[in-house]
Formats: sequence, structure tokens, C-alpha cells
Amino acid sequence: MLEEQMLEKKIWAVVGASENPEKFGCKIYKKLKSEGYTVYPVNPNYKTIDGETCYSSLSALPEKPDVVDMVVAPRHGKDVIIEAAKLGIKNIWFQPGTYNEEILGIARENNLNIVQGCVLVALK
Repeated sequence: MLEEQMLEKKIWAVVGASENPEKFGCKIYKKLKSEGYTVYPVNPNYKTIDGETCYSSLSALPEKPDVVDMVVAPRHGKDVIIEAAKLGIKNIWFQPGTYNEEILGIARENNLNIVQGCVLVALK
């Protein structure tokens, strides 16, 4: 199953990472870190998150992630998916509420592997 294959990958980027403990961008970032993943927060609105450098884009990351976890609305995610495809990142995990037919179409056109579901549930 694709979900399990992605969870075996150890380098993740969380697009929409947040310092707000109420937001899924914070919960997912911290959960992946606590499970031993290398996790890069991506959010142009922050300089740091949880004491770690926060990156403005996937292109700014110090290494290419194996999986991009999307925690932003589809209108913000479209450019991220296009950027991921250009960078050769093949695995996209869409959290509930982060995708629509347009963004899924862009991901499929670029032959990206797609999981739709909550990574917090998958990691339990």
C-alpha cells in the first residue's frame, strides 16, 4: 500500500507547518519528529518553528525530502505541487481539506504518488 511505503521514507517536508499548537501544521510536524523522522517545516510566514529553521519553499530546503505532507488549502498548494514535481519529489501526502480535483489533477499529470488521509491517524 502506498501509504505504508511513504511512511517508510524518513525525510519529510511539512508544507504549512505552524507554531500554533491548535493547528494541524504543528501537530503533524511534532508527531513526525517524535517518531524519528527528519522533518523540515515549510512556511514563508515563519523564520523558525520549534527552534528549527523554517523554510519558505521546497527549493530552499537543505536536502530533497522523500515525502511532502500538505497542510495548506488547495489554492496555496498548487504552486507547491508544481515545485515538487520540478524538484523530482515524487511522494505527496494530502491531509484532509488540502486537495480538490484541480490540485489532484496537477499531481497526477506530473506522475506523483498521492496519499489522501491524515498522517496522524496513519502513525497511530
